[in-house]
Amino acid sequence: MGLNLPHFERLSGKLRLIRKEVESKGGRKAKLSVEDTLLATLSYLREYRTFAHLAATYEIDPSNMYRAIKWCEDELIKMEETSIPGLEALCSNKYRVLTVDVTECTIERPKENQRDYYSGKKTTHNEAANYR
Repeated sequence: MGLNLPHFERLSGKLRLIRKEVESKGGRKAKLSVEDTLLATLSYLREYRTFAHLAATYEIDPSNMYRAIKWCEDELIKMEETSIPGLEALCSNKYRVLTVDVTECTIERPKENQRDYYSGKKTTHNEAANYR
């Protein structure tokens, strides 16, 4: 199941209307066009490219890429045509296989001021047994 050009254009048209409404209230203009934002979001979701890699592709800052993708994801979730079926539909016999992405993401630890987050105490399995 893929995304064909007419569906991409429908999604980008809806996102363009949403962005126009948001920009009419003031604030900064977006660095990327709606089409580029949607394409970057789809690339991020499909290929798990990093924000730094996507940002280099579109020649913007990674933090701007993160904000653009986050906005696009949030708006796509709200749209009816991009939502996944509910639990009742998934439990019916119509769907034979359900694939769930459970890819692990690493959590970056602070290099400076680590003492604020880490006490330095390590408990081994044997020491934990002694506490019981």
